[in-house]
Amino acid sequence: MTIPKDPFMLLSYINTQLRDFYNSLDEFCKSNDICKEQIEETLKSIDYYYDADKNKFV
Repeated sequence: MTIPKDPFMLLSYINTQLRDFYNSLDEFCKSNDICKEQIEETLKSIDYYYDADKNKFV
């Protein structure tokens, strides 16, 4: 699976996936064989962090 490289596009893509299809970031990453740390680091660069209670990056 290819995910967006641009942090802002990635933010939109991940939050949409989490909202519509997955109960957690771990579930999304496992299901799509994506490195969770890579996503978190990319979104951290634009000051977004995963909120497990909300199941989205805020």
